[in-house]
Amino acid sequence: MDPIITVVTGATILTVIGVMSGGTFLLRIATGGLPFNGLQKTFFRAGHAHAGVLVILGLVCILLLSASGAAPGWQWAGVGVLAGAILIPAGFFLSVLGREPERPGRAIALLWVGVVVLAASLLVVGVAVIVAGVAALG
Repeated sequence: MDPIITVVTGATILTVIGVMSGGTFLLRIATGGLPFNGLQKTFFRAGHAHAGVLVILGLVCILLLSASGAAPGWQWAGVGVLAGAILIPAGFFLSVLGREPERPGRAIALLWVGVVVLAASLLVVGVAVIVAGVAALG
């Protein structure tokens, strides 16, 4: 694995601590300890869930690329998945900041940028793993 990707992977593992603290934040909201409206609660919940799932997906993609023997350049697609794991939750969280928002703000664009980055990265990861597998056949 490329040394920079190894560092990114280690740093990503540390971000799970942030996802964990987000869980305690959601617990405080759910128990009425923090006053947020329905839209905020829904978006915070969605942002937290997407963060956790996409971080794991990004790590799995990096490991698959490395294990398959994909060329080093292709392995950066796993970092793209991790970028989506930042952008999508950021869109959920940042778009409902403020006092009693009735609808998402402009930061919702981060969510859509993240969706495009995630989809493109997953396409590259899938193709890279297939190409590495075909190359290993013969």
